[in-house]
Amino acid sequence: MLSVTKHPLTKPSLDTVIKSFEKSLSNNYKEYFVEVVDCPDLTVSPWNLALPGLCGDPSVADVGGVPNLIPSPKVDKQYNLDNVAESCGLSGGYVIGPSAVASKLLGKNAELVNNVKTGKDGVVKSMYTKIIDDKENVYECKQYPHNEFGLLGNLFLCRGQPGKVIHVTAKERKGSLNFINCLNRGLAKDFTDPVAVGGTFLLTNGKAKLHVMPGFSCCPLNSDDDVNNWLRFFEMSGPLTHTSVFVSKDPGLDLRLEHSHCFSEHGDGGHYHFDTTPDTVCYEGYFNLADAIFRVDPPSETHMIGRD
Repeated sequence: MLSVTKHPLTKPSLDTVIKSFEKSLSNNYKEYFVEVVDCPDLTVSPWNLALPGLCGDPSVADVGGVPNLIPSPKVDKQYNLDNVAESCGLSGGYVIGPSAVASKLLGKNAELVNNVKTGKDGVVKSMYTKIIDDKENVYECKQYPHNEFGLLGNLFLCRGQPGKVIHVTAKERKGSLNFINCLNRGLAKDFTDPVAVGGTFLLTNGKAKLHVMPGFSCCPLNSDDDVNNWLRFFEMSGPLTHTSVFVSKDPGLDLRLEHSHCFSEHGDGGHYHFDTTPDTVCYEGYFNLADAIFRVDPPSETHMIGRD
């Protein structure tokens, strides 16, 4: 059985979150627009998600954690999404979000976008990005047919139902923050209690700095410099479809506060850091607020290394 702690949230209204997003975006982008809309069908291109909507008992789950990867990998830490959903009270629900792959299944470490309908009628549309040859900076982005992941995951769970969500567009970055960090810093400033958000966003135009994990390090990674020297960084082109989870404040659960992974129809994907083309970048996203945070199987020993 997985160790699970549930932290219920007092959700602000969507309208107050919109005002927070607008303030943050105004400092970071030349053009922006935020509104409450009916969630569109996210199963169609360019979103290509397993879930049609972001509503119905929405929650976020922080599973495992970076200490399972750093300083040395605990490869036995593998998680089944059916079990995670059941542990979070959402058997048969939809799960999206970034994690590491189950390396025992793939045969190598890699970045993963979980994109799954759990349960007996389950659907798996997940995508992974891995380094093909550790000696060469060559990667591939392919379908991942499993509903297991490894080490760590930041997940958004819901029933996949239609409903009201927050629609955000932003163009021409003028500030220094990435898209998610911009939104999340505003929430941290404007709300005393934690606000947890999950959803999807597109980098519709421009390029972004992403990383892809290579094979596991032979030596312990004891600092952020060690981690950055191990990771492989790339500039990749949009459109890039991201799944993202962010939490404004940690209520004492040892959370990773922001995490976004992406995939594409043209073979690019990985862990999102920031866009590299501020004059031409365009973002579009749909997000919903979580009713609760679930902390699943937290590492017994923790640290803050490698949480960018």
